[in-house]
Amino acid sequence: MKIGVSSYSYSNLVNSGKMKQIEVIGKAKEMGFDVIEFADLTVPEGETLKSFAKGLKDECERVGIEASHYTVYADFINCPGGNWKEEAERLREHVEVAAVLGVPGMRHDATGGFPDGYKGQRSFDDALGIIAKGCRAVTEYAQELGIKTMVENHGMFCQDSERVEKLVNEVNHENFGALVDIGNFLCVDENPGKAVGRMMPYAMHVHIKDFHVKPGNGFDPGQGWFQSRGGNYLRGAVVGHGDVPVAQCLRIIKKAGFDGVLSIEFEGIEDPIVGISIGLSNLKKTIEKIV
Repeated sequence: MKIGVSSYSYSNLVNSGKMKQIEVIGKAKEMGFDVIEFADLTVPEGETLKSFAKGLKDECERVGIEASHYTVYADFINCPGGNWKEEAERLREHVEVAAVLGVPGMRHDATGGFPDGYKGQRSFDDALGIIAKGCRAVTEYAQELGIKTMVENHGMFCQDSERVEKLVNEVNHENFGALVDIGNFLCVDENPGKAVGRMMPYAMHVHIKDFHVKPGNGFDPGQGWFQSRGGNYLRGAVVGHGDVPVAQCLRIIKKAGFDGVLSIEFEGIEDPIVGISIGLSNLKKTIEKIV
């Protein structure tokens, strides 16, 4: 397995102007990562998304780091006009960006759920047919370009392992699977070990993420924390410092025979470089113990 990092982990530095997005590539290599994945690309003035992607690919080749995945926003229910076909067409353009980046996979969202005030049935099963059609349309096109597509357990509505499993099976395409984020299951109050075990047969990529957790019946800890669907308090943590059973999840991943990329996604309030560095060290030590 290769160890990677999501460019999202450096977003506080990029958003504050302390680092340019293209500079994240060299920093990831310097820190000892094998792989980098790209999320939330911010196109510099005077460039197009594809020209910027070409520049990122060239920089990866220059510094000697592999590019793995490309992450984009999507919503087949709340897209403009509620037309899933138009959303799928928009995502096909991002598949082409992924091809320019030279990555083997692209992760996109499914939906954030039905909008407020929606009149009618609003369960996940009611949305499943539409989002599955959208996902399949995207992955059929992506397969032509040699790129696998996937959804992540992300966004509350499509975050439970049971729901993601249903979606992958409803799409029913060899080119489509799941990006399994071991920490995100806590956002819907699901046991990470149990959820990872369910999802590994569908895993195409894995995010290693950690969270601090406080029960929702206690004091609101304030800034930096957010609430799970069930009202518990979560805060991003350095890998190994939080409450996600990272070692347990890694054992499950190993037992499943997964040989793809384990990619750190850091969301803590610590300095990103410090937080990512400690997380990488903790992840490597944990992997060594279970191999």
